[in-house]
Amino acid sequence: MDNRPVRENFLSFSRPTIGDAEINEVVDSLQSGWITTGPKVARFEEQFSAWAEGANAVAVNSATSGLNLVLCCLDLKPGDEIITSSITWPSTVNNIEICGATPVFADVQRDTLQIDADAVAEKITERTRAVIPVHFAGAPSDLDALKTLCSRHNIHLIEDAAHAVGTEYKEKKIGVGSEAAIFSFHPIKNITTGEGGMILTNNDQWADRMRRLRFHGISRDAWKRYAKGGIPQYEVTEPGFKYNMLDLQAAIGIHQFARLDEFNARRKALALNYLEMLQEIPEIMPLSLVEYPHVHAWHLFIVRLDTDAVTVSRDEFIAAMQQENIGIGLHFPAVHLQQYYREKYGYRPGILPESEWNSDRLFSIPLYPLITEDDQKDVINALKKLISKFRK
Repeated sequence: MDNRPVRENFLSFSRPTIGDAEINEVVDSLQSGWITTGPKVARFEEQFSAWAEGANAVAVNSATSGLNLVLCCLDLKPGDEIITSSITWPSTVNNIEICGATPVFADVQRDTLQIDADAVAEKITERTRAVIPVHFAGAPSDLDALKTLCSRHNIHLIEDAAHAVGTEYKEKKIGVGSEAAIFSFHPIKNITTGEGGMILTNNDQWADRMRRLRFHGISRDAWKRYAKGGIPQYEVTEPGFKYNMLDLQAAIGIHQFARLDEFNARRKALALNYLEMLQEIPEIMPLSLVEYPHVHAWHLFIVRLDTDAVTVSRDEFIAAMQQENIGIGLHFPAVHLQQYYREKYGYRPGILPESEWNSDRLFSIPLYPLITEDDQKDVINALKKLISKFRK
């Protein structure tokens, strides 16, 4: 067997698509002297609100901060419970814990990794305050089923939409009409502001409170206090945080957002190409599409390794892919089996069989607008090479 790697140069797992418009807008902010929260953050929020049919848009410095602000609006007390998925970035669960509630895990559907509404129903108790579905990899959770449950039990539905900018569920954008949906603009995401996030909510009181909480609990932000005609005086209405987005970040986001449809169309074309090529490798199993009408944003391309068919573990397979100069992601190991949650709550393998089955097998292959079809062929050739090498 040829020991040379499939690629001479390393293929990054992800890379943002930054153009001249973003660069020039950042330079404009630097030259203006207004680099913290200001007119460009307001402009970015207005763009998002218009796109989301008038929903309140609250820009923050990360999706993690955004979820924290939403949970603050629930005024959680010890003993309160929030149900979510274990197949998520730890911040989803960490925020529940930090805000004083107890995270409760519901299992996912094996082949979509969307939270299972029937499993959620089994976890609801008199202490349940909210359900947080994760719109995983850019596909939507089954919102109708979850909304029915939440309405029946008078609990909140908070959408972790970090993967889902541009995702649609039954012809409606994620975030339109939502009690709260939180988007991420981390560099790996479909659009980026470097770091940053956006909350969409149909709750006017929550929106007002989150705007205060994102900047120390102060009733007037810097833009309102120091812009022309502003009054420097302020009032602290409750203790808050330092979660505001900068104009420097919004300067990038304004132009990224304008290209969202273009970026997502390219991601879709690349994803469909992967799906076709992967039919030749049965040991590598992509996620299934959800059955209800939707538009997939294709934030991630997740596959699962058939560990029964090979002689190596998933982690060993990932390491071998990297030796072939292919960048690989891991989205995500099950949170309930992470050290903190094992030690505090006594979680052990076996309580979430579908989540754990996937946690041991899943990994992500490169998917972003800058990769080419030839790059994809290299990914597929590396998968074929290693499957041939490690097949039982």
